[in-house]
Amino acid sequence: MQLIILLSLFVIGAIAGKYSKEMNEQKASDKNDNQVEFRIAKLNQVWEKAIRMQLAPVRLSELHSDLKIQEKDELQWKKLKAEGLDEDGEREAKLRRNFNIGMGNRLKDHDVKDGDTFDDPRLDKLWNKAKTSGKFSDEELQTLQREFHHHKDKINEYNIVMDTVSQTEEIHKNVISPLEGDMKEHVVHKKHADLKQRMRDLNQGFERLRKITHEGYSADSEFKEPRVIELWEMAKRSNLTEVELDSLKEELRHFETKVEKHQHYQEQLELSHQKLKHVEALGDKDHIMRNKEKYNTLAEKAREMGYKMKKHLQDLTNKISQNGLQHNEL
Repeated sequence: MQLIILLSLFVIGAIAGKYSKEMNEQKASDKNDNQVEFRIAKLNQVWEKAIRMQLAPVRLSELHSDLKIQEKDELQWKKLKAEGLDEDGEREAKLRRNFNIGMGNRLKDHDVKDGDTFDDPRLDKLWNKAKTSGKFSDEELQTLQREFHHHKDKINEYNIVMDTVSQTEEIHKNVISPLEGDMKEHVVHKKHADLKQRMRDLNQGFERLRKITHEGYSADSEFKEPRVIELWEMAKRSNLTEVELDSLKEELRHFETKVEKHQHYQEQLELSHQKLKHVEALGDKDHIMRNKEKYNTLAEKAREMGYKMKKHLQDLTNKISQNGLQHNEL
């Protein structure tokens, strides 16, 4: 009888232990499933939407880096606002504009793969001319294609800012208070100035693409990455001294190396994703698990490097803008 009772207790204990273990594993699983990626609700909504849309791995990685930058900036702004340091709402407006621009570029036309069309007749015509000119090696064509895509993104940004200006002007029409009206007028004026500068940048950027298409890449070009070229052109227009320009040029060279390294990881991520899809089609579970682990590691590394690269880009842009402003004021 005692033996039967002991056996019963053992079985019950074993079942309870198994149940407890399963419950703990389920809780851990639920915790992972419910874990949010970002601390701001709207950023999580964008991230979840992007996953549902099944964006390509590289675009998903780029979006993650953009959202991380946006999260950092918005948390900093909330702290400043609590201290009463954004009374005119200028920082908030800039954050909203950056959010709209970033998400507009990353989520727009997600079904269309980066290819030979740029949704702009002038760019399409110029690109077709470049491809058939025989002036470029395969590597140079890849670099030029990145420049064309970068210019396309700038056109999208311009259109978003232009829509924002139109909305601001509509709100401005309904202002009653003279004091509030003066403040709104100042905001509208700054937005128009920003819009004009963006249009100048677009025209200069297109002229650069046109010149490269006709003449090919110069052997003595300072830089080859579109974002670095844009920063360098911006720096040359900012009235920095020769010493400051030389120092910045060296920093931009280091930044370009960082950009190239990030692009290498993006290429590896894309290859890893293609291999994973191939392995999944074969159905070997162990092989799938190993490739998933490799893919997830590469995805995490690409996101981390993307964030650091974009943070560096942001710092360089602010540095050049502020220095240029200081010199212009002097």
